[in-house]
Amino acid sequence: MDNRNEIREFLASRRARISPDQAGLPAYGGNRRVPGLRREEVALLAGVSVDYYIRLERGNLGGVSESVLEALARALQLDEAEHAHLFDLARAAGTTTAPRRAPRQQRIRPSVQFTLDAITGAAAFVRNGRLDILGANKLGEALYSDLYSDPQRPVNHARFTFLNPRAAAFYPDWNRAANDTVAILRAESGRDPYDRGLTDLVGELSMRSEEFRTRWAAHNVRQHRTGLKHFHHPVVGDVHFMFEALDLAADPGLSMLIYTAEPGSATEEKLRLLGSWAATQPQQSQPLEKASSTDEA
Repeated sequence: MDNRNEIREFLASRRARISPDQAGLPAYGGNRRVPGLRREEVALLAGVSVDYYIRLERGNLGGVSESVLEALARALQLDEAEHAHLFDLARAAGTTTAPRRAPRQQRIRPSVQFTLDAITGAAAFVRNGRLDILGANKLGEALYSDLYSDPQRPVNHARFTFLNPRAAAFYPDWNRAANDTVAILRAESGRDPYDRGLTDLVGELSMRSEEFRTRWAAHNVRQHRTGLKHFHHPVVGDVHFMFEALDLAADPGLSMLIYTAEPGSATEEKLRLLGSWAATQPQQSQPLEKASSTDEA
């Protein structure tokens, strides 16, 4: 797997967004041919030779020391997610023997589903790095009823966001949801470039959605650990949640997300209404047959 193109475009895009003034450098010459910093300016800021930086930006990160990567991260003013992505790209560049894995159908273990079911006052679900929902509690299924209306399993956040017309109403700020979705997938592609399921999903979305293609080309990445979520649910209307993402230590690559409402808020009342509505709906999650957190060809 050759990720040199990914490295090249990521470094070039980060370099292009920083002006000399932002980097604390004098802007020599009034007619700059490139947006942002020149390669020689990044090299100066990182403390490496120009030839060496050019080699790095051509995608040759294999074997690069941690100290050089840290210097690059500082020079390019990378945030936490971008910093992690740079190191992921470097690790992948240094791997020459990992096979490109066949698409896999992950299933959560029964104990994980039982844990989800035990959460009754919040919406909760488990997903993988390519944004498949692998299991949910009743409130999670009810919250994402528009996603579950698609017969394809497992349901997928990215496919819903870019290919389902209901997404525009479900996300009050669709542009933000779309940007976040692509940035999460881009970060996952750096962590696991051998996941053919992810590359297949990216290929499908790139072919079918110009909105996705434009955002994918930006090479933005982000982490999705905590924050706020806003939805317009077709049954209960506008809801506002706080969320936490918890990695499942026994199941690498899987996370449990829990959406909670502020006590006494309108959303808390709507969550109760959603629970009553959910009790009348059929089970949507995939069955727990042959449950496993390992890859299945």
